[in-house]
Amino acid sequence: MKEINCKLLVIGAGPGGYVCAIRAGQLGVDTVIVEMTKAGGTCLNIGCIPSKAIIHAADEFHRASEMAAGRNAMGIRADNPAIDLSRTIAWKDGIVGRLTNGVAGLVKKAGVKIVVGRAKFRDGKTVVVETETGQQIIRAEAIVIATGSAPVELPMLPFGGKVISSTEALSLREVPRTLAVVGGGYIGLELGTAFAKLGSKVTIIEALDRVLPLYDKQLTQPVAKRLSALGVELLLQTKVRGQSGNGESLLIETADGEEKRIHADKVLVTVGRRPVTEGWGREELELDMLGPFLKVDDQCRTSMRGIYAIGDVTGEPMLAHRAMAQGEMVAEIVSGKRRSWDRRAIPAVCFTDPEIVSVGLSPDEARASGTEIKIGQFPFTANGRAMTLLAEDGFVRVVARADNHLVLGIQAVGAGVSELSAAFGLALEMGSRLEDIAGTIHAHPSQSEGLAEAAMKALGHALHI
Repeated sequence: MKEINCKLLVIGAGPGGYVCAIRAGQLGVDTVIVEMTKAGGTCLNIGCIPSKAIIHAADEFHRASEMAAGRNAMGIRADNPAIDLSRTIAWKDGIVGRLTNGVAGLVKKAGVKIVVGRAKFRDGKTVVVETETGQQIIRAEAIVIATGSAPVELPMLPFGGKVISSTEALSLREVPRTLAVVGGGYIGLELGTAFAKLGSKVTIIEALDRVLPLYDKQLTQPVAKRLSALGVELLLQTKVRGQSGNGESLLIETADGEEKRIHADKVLVTVGRRPVTEGWGREELELDMLGPFLKVDDQCRTSMRGIYAIGDVTGEPMLAHRAMAQGEMVAEIVSGKRRSWDRRAIPAVCFTDPEIVSVGLSPDEARASGTEIKIGQFPFTANGRAMTLLAEDGFVRVVARADNHLVLGIQAVGAGVSELSAAFGLALEMGSRLEDIAGTIHAHPSQSEGLAEAAMKALGHALHI
């Protein structure tokens, strides 16, 4: 097989990798991308997109069930709602197929060559790809490692049978009667909430004293309240010991040391994700590590000249949009442009019920830096649009410096607040001050008015509270 020589080689066609390849192709860089399976990586195939499809389907079914039970404040009634999960999964798969095919088309449109197979470094400039037709050798001036991450497996609960990861959870053909979720992070809560709405009896086991520990407690309280309303049992400060001998039950140890058994048709393990740093020839390179991650600088350069790394393999936050931004930047650097990386304005979104958005610093983080701050908070109970959506739980919060009113962080919890993440991120990216946000005319009626009101509150003249 003839060798391929190129200027840029991208290993992995997830969100970071394919964006890097597309942007490089647009800039006229001779680019090759290698992917083992389908374009789009975890996000498009078995992560972000399919999970949001299932979450939306669960929301719709739950609304119909509430209407059937006569618990709809608007007076809407519906009779005998049912869900055919196999059709739901087929619908989800159709969305995934459209998007992955679209990504492949965009990559080709940009003039990028796609090689399907498993890549492995031979040295810092050479990669061997195992393809269906044999080995393909690729030599490149610059190489981007975008190998992503994989679910963490617990030694006492190996994946298989009734023990599943998020990947299998998103392809179930029937709603489990009972579901135990191990891990109270965003993946566990998103999927646990969805299956509770679909009719599962859900139990969430978390080793810490609260769920969603990456967010401050004020943001997570409305989520915990909603979980209780949905009948989800939260077992905090609880450890998982394994399965019973017959595999029928999950063995746990509570905070006071008591051992219990939980019956579960399925056990969903969501204790985190690990970077994929093995299986692609890292041992042939001299790459500095930062814990389990590849160490990179503000231009995503590794410790070896000409080798870059982007996305989950480079550390937290493990977010698709972070990987995309890094990939675009690296492509431009390889093309000769001057770029650098700044993580301060990356939105983190949790698609629970209600949703959570956080950009920049929380109040505690801002105080920890020694900065005197102002905080403005506006509740959705005072927002007309939230009332009409039956979505009054939650609030918008703005954190700013006390001296010059520079915005340091914006957070929100509430129904649909994920769509406010762009406004929050833009405010931080542009270096907004409280006066900039308060002086921007926000459409009425909309939930976005909460952002302006929060800024006004911090300035001491909120209008609607």
